[in-house]
Amino acid sequence: MSEPMHKDQDPDLLIDTDFEAGQDNVQVLGLDVHNPVFFVSAVVIVGFVILTLMFGETASDFFNWLRPAITNMFDWMLLIAGNLFVVFSLILIFTPLGSIRLGGAEARPDYGYMGWFSMLFAAGMGIGLMFFGVSEPLSHYASSFGGVVMENGVRTDWAPLAGAEGDAHAARLNAMAATIFHWGAHPWAIYAVVALALAFFSYNRGLPLTLRSAFYPLLGERIWGWPGHVIDTLAVFATLFGLATSLGFGAEQALAGLNFLFGIPVTETAKIVLILFITSIALASVVAGLDAGVKRLSEINMVLALLLMLFIFFFGPTLVIMTGLWENTVAYVTNILPLSNPFGRTDTNFLQGWTAFYWAWWISWSPFVGMFIARVSRGRTVREFITCVLVIPTIVSIIWMSTFGGSAIDQVIDHGNTAVADSDQAVMLFEMLKSYPLTQIASFIGIVLVMVFFVTSSDSGSLVIDTITSGGIEEPPVAQRVFWATFEGIVAIVLLIGGGLGALQAAAVTTGVPFALLLVVMMWSIWKGLNEERKALKS
Repeated sequence: MSEPMHKDQDPDLLIDTDFEAGQDNVQVLGLDVHNPVFFVSAVVIVGFVILTLMFGETASDFFNWLRPAITNMFDWMLLIAGNLFVVFSLILIFTPLGSIRLGGAEARPDYGYMGWFSMLFAAGMGIGLMFFGVSEPLSHYASSFGGVVMENGVRTDWAPLAGAEGDAHAARLNAMAATIFHWGAHPWAIYAVVALALAFFSYNRGLPLTLRSAFYPLLGERIWGWPGHVIDTLAVFATLFGLATSLGFGAEQALAGLNFLFGIPVTETAKIVLILFITSIALASVVAGLDAGVKRLSEINMVLALLLMLFIFFFGPTLVIMTGLWENTVAYVTNILPLSNPFGRTDTNFLQGWTAFYWAWWISWSPFVGMFIARVSRGRTVREFITCVLVIPTIVSIIWMSTFGGSAIDQVIDHGNTAVADSDQAVMLFEMLKSYPLTQIASFIGIVLVMVFFVTSSDSGSLVIDTITSGGIEEPPVAQRVFWATFEGIVAIVLLIGGGLGALQAAAVTTGVPFALLLVVMMWSIWKGLNEERKALKS
């Protein structure tokens, strides 16, 4: 079997295979690497770094072309896949399959709810909420969801939501509904599908905690051959580039905050130094381990995020935020169908520039977040797992966006603070905080929050890649995690140099599209596995 059997596992339900986690591994310089997944992944990524540095200008032009080309071509596929993940997750909640417990009938959770939620939230989308919490609602308010579709400042067609032309309140609701759509049920359903597959086939069937195991009901023993190698290698690429995108956003915003507070110039050199500095902190967290490192930092993140959100709530437009919580939720629920419709759309900027990119980004993150969630979710029932992973973070996202986005729109529209809307995306949060008391303290907390999110993402990302490239061993050598954490920072630096955030987004989209097809097939595999488990338990 892949790992020593947990005492709660039913031995009759474990998959009978001669494969053991790490059996194909080789020892290289103290690393326990799975051949060929580690070597192919490492060689391709090193080659990518070298070529991007050698052909900087050409690489920049290519990356800036690549992202819109892919989202324009595959927007319909990404939206359909996103809808399928949500529907599949909801079905699992309301069917008898939801009563199956991850790890066996007697298994109990390794972490309490607070620690569990903290790690889910920090790993899932912490940096993104900081970067887009203010900027995205303002962007949607100023463009298509003010009631009309605008292309280069020219009206082209009506927006897909209820018309809001001349109605500022309706325009706000449309903007908030569009924003919450990108941070609500759809991305968390993507994470839930991958995490459930990994947790179930590892903890209930005794397979290695790696992506190939999720396809055992469909591929059987072939997952130990080249099909499994391809799946795991693609998962490494998706994780690394999806993570690099988030680290790039985090570096941009942290440096913008440092410039805002201390006048540190925003230069390529400064970005590189900042990424290196934060990566070094992440390395210390890697060495400390999961409980002492990621768990502790995630809980610090939750406290800081709550403090910043409460600060904005009480010192900002409290009544507007409170009213908006309900109204924004209703707007999100009532508009989720037109927003998720992939066909007959004329709002191409929103469809391709926002939604298709987000879905590809979330999908590219899904091996990382999914495996991390799986590692900390043993002992939960499928119903509890899906409900908490899908519903709780969606509620948190609604509260977060209503607080930050609602305050930003209120400042711009009701108080004429146009400097917020006119700022660069990375600066909008700090520009908004200018109107609050204790601006310096609040801004500093914001910078620290971004940096800690950066560290937890890098740490947990290296843990996931390390697990995949070691053949599913849950506790591979620390030196191996150090290797991958270092390369995550290097890839983020190289992509920023070779094309800025556009290059980072192109890399995430490129790996996210093929992985979307794998996740659709994965749902079928989960369904088969859960049904087999239920029949076995009833017999």
